[in-house]
Amino acid sequence: MSDQPRPSRSVAFFDLDHGILDRNGDLHSHARSIIDEHRGKRHRLIATTKRRTDDVEQLLDALGFTAVIGEVMGRGKLDAVRTWARANGASLKRSWFYGGGFHDAALLAEVGHPVVVDPDPRLAPLAWLKGWPTRSLRSPAGVARIFGREIQEWGRPFTRPELVTIARFEFSGLENVPSEGPAIVVGNHRSYFDAVTVGLALMQTGRVARFLGKKEVFDAPLVGAMARAAGGIRVERGTGSDEPLQAAAEALEAGEMICLMPQGTIPRGPAFFDPELKGRWGAARLAAMTKAPVIPLGLWGTEKVWPRSARLPNMNPLKRPLVTVRGGPPVPLAYGDPDADTKAIMSAIVDLLPDEAREHRNPTPEELALTYPAGYKGDPGSELERRPGTDT
Repeated sequence: MSDQPRPSRSVAFFDLDHGILDRNGDLHSHARSIIDEHRGKRHRLIATTKRRTDDVEQLLDALGFTAVIGEVMGRGKLDAVRTWARANGASLKRSWFYGGGFHDAALLAEVGHPVVVDPDPRLAPLAWLKGWPTRSLRSPAGVARIFGREIQEWGRPFTRPELVTIARFEFSGLENVPSEGPAIVVGNHRSYFDAVTVGLALMQTGRVARFLGKKEVFDAPLVGAMARAAGGIRVERGTGSDEPLQAAAEALEAGEMICLMPQGTIPRGPAFFDPELKGRWGAARLAAMTKAPVIPLGLWGTEKVWPRSARLPNMNPLKRPLVTVRGGPPVPLAYGDPDADTKAIMSAIVDLLPDEAREHRNPTPEELALTYPAGYKGDPGSELERRPGTDT
């Protein structure tokens, strides 16, 4: 009797012509994580293509695919997959198919788990009518793509700093942000306006960024939906969950840029004026996991546009405070102690701030009042001792 394990009846079929490979024959950035997920569940990995088997066999061997069903197209693809499934003891009703061409519709309807990948214009409306899950392997799951481009990319022409009527902007050092490949961008937190400011700054680099944000943002009805559609990563602070870090690490492995503010929240009271910035460990842990460069940004003046005490920003176009963003080179890290690396990251951010940010001074009662959210009932003194935390 053979000791070989029985092959799984569940199969993940990937179409190479409109699926996991781009036009250059390279793997789409977010395809590998899906392939690894199926492999981890011991599903067999099978490719379909109109090309000759010999043309793709080397690539698929490297990815761990079991077989290639080659030189098939149109209706012939479904017939070929059915034949292969019968011959190899596979169940199509227990299998997945990833494809995005209109002629893939018949096979998508045949399997138990259809996944429409970057559908062509004819398949997209059919997928919507059928209720088939649709996603792109060029972006994380849940990120909206319209005619092949993300929301951030479509919005770039409308996010020029000069179009913002409530603030003036001065950017410098953004050449430190890598033009491609993984990067972790970190900044200090002074205002509700910080996310807008960092977004505008990174838009100048021509790159798309994935923002890590607290759950309150993602749970908001309209803003939350927009944040998710743009590829944001929801963080529930204080839980100790590694889920957001894992999601961020996957994005970095796919060559994307992650942005977060290690302080986690805007400091309140005396802590807002403390020259020593205290951060949580998320950025340091993420850097240790991925070895992606950590790029610091120093933000200044955002609190004049939207102070913590206000429910809405200052909308007076005649009073446009100056907001500055200064980028710095990658932070040297040891990747051993997350606390030491976090301190190095926060110190690098402080070095990018104006001289007044490093001065010890006693704020006036009026200045302190601006740092408290409406209805704040906490202990201002405890803010200075807030622990960095072990999550993001």
